[in-house]
Amino acid sequence: MVRTVSKNATETSMEGHFKQELIRRPRRLRRTPAIRGLVRETVLTPEDLIAPLFVIDGEGKPEPVESMPGVRRLTIPDLVRECRELRDLGIPAAALFPRMDPALKDARGTAALDPDGLTLRAVRAVKEAVPELALLTDIALDPFTTHGHDGVLNAAETEVDNDATVEILCEMAVLHARAGVDFTAPSDMMDGRVGAIRKALDAAGFSGTGILAYSVKFASAYYGPFRDAVGSASAAGTRLLDKQGYQLNPANRREALTEASLDEAEGADILMVKPAGAYLDIIRDVREQTRLPVAAYQVSGEYAQIHAAARLGWLDLESIRDESLLAIKRAGADMILTYFAKEAARRSIGGGT
Repeated sequence: MVRTVSKNATETSMEGHFKQELIRRPRRLRRTPAIRGLVRETVLTPEDLIAPLFVIDGEGKPEPVESMPGVRRLTIPDLVRECRELRDLGIPAAALFPRMDPALKDARGTAALDPDGLTLRAVRAVKEAVPELALLTDIALDPFTTHGHDGVLNAAETEVDNDATVEILCEMAVLHARAGVDFTAPSDMMDGRVGAIRKALDAAGFSGTGILAYSVKFASAYYGPFRDAVGSASAAGTRLLDKQGYQLNPANRREALTEASLDEAEGADILMVKPAGAYLDIIRDVREQTRLPVAAYQVSGEYAQIHAAARLGWLDLESIRDESLLAIKRAGADMILTYFAKEAARRSIGGGT
């Protein structure tokens, strides 16, 4: 027996137009800007942003980074002015990266332990002028080594010596804590370095200094412009220096969670995923695994490709910038390191119309 249903039971005709009798119409919640604002699930504010800044020695003008439009290397006085602007925009933190004079580099990165080195002088100047701005400093040797690696090489110069590097990083972290940083940020991906740095900080009386760990840092092709900015590319002679012996394989998802759990167990205060845009699944995985705050780094290559597409007229810069940042926040990041921090904070960011 074939059951028939009247056409009028499922649809009606109004002025010749098809009209369904739907109970749920999700578009009702998208009808006006006011309604869209009420139901917005992800909101990004300046307080979610950390501005990475490059610092150089001397008293000259800021140096543009050619591969990163709008980004400049700043002398310490200019850095202080930039940090004041960040504070006034409601951005709570900055991450400092030094561009070292090549004459100060050597195979062991000894300039990293100079108690009056560039980064430490920059930290002291910013903390004196803008004490309320939280500062993160990079704990790794790549800006200081002639070979561009994040640590010291073994005797055969075939790979980075893990334990010898960690010993140096501990000394470096204590120096940075003494200068006044809020967070040391080890980006080297050496085994055991978070636990060793935590012990060194505590032993030196800096139990209040935090560790924002680059817990899940992939051996990514997105880092080229950053290496230009800090000079590690020119030191090594290539923008594509092979760091696969210590940074994560981009193919490995489970290994990323292993690294994050180890850093948490060793005493990290914040876990970070780097890069961000191509690794949104990893950000979500880490977010679901831990109760610690999760950071993500929208890296130099992500920034550069957005600018490149916008300059060619293929994408709208502001729209794609804000969408990319929202995606990172939506994936689960509590805070985002991004070179867009300052310009994004200048306007309302948190959703389109």
